[in-house]
Amino acid sequence: METTTEINFATSVAARVAGEDIKRGDYVTVLNEIVELPSYLWGCSGVMLPADEPVRIRYMPCDAGQPFKVVAVCLPFVYTKRPKGDTKTFDTRQNQLVRLDPGSGRSVWKRLRKNLKKKRK
Repeated sequence: METTTEINFATSVAARVAGEDIKRGDYVTVLNEIVELPSYLWGCSGVMLPADEPVRIRYMPCDAGQPFKVVAVCLPFVYTKRPKGDTKTFDTRQNQLVRLDPGSGRSVWKRLRKNLKKKRK
């Protein structure tokens, strides 16, 4: 007995995107977020920093990977819609956005919306 299996795995990659390349209808997510703290709160090193110099920290937010659908762009702001319907604004100076593969973004978006509708019933 001969059997053949056709495995068609396609891996998609979220691509870093500049603010000016984001357009309405894109699916985006946050890769990194930058937080600025006043240097007088930074006691983690022996180096004295000037009082007027902020300390920038890059971190991965807990909702990294959450797809957002772009509604409008007015740089540096990107206005998006969440799967549950509310709006979220991103400042591209503080948030590094990545564009999701359109097929992946759409399928995850639909699945999240479907799950929300089930919870409401």
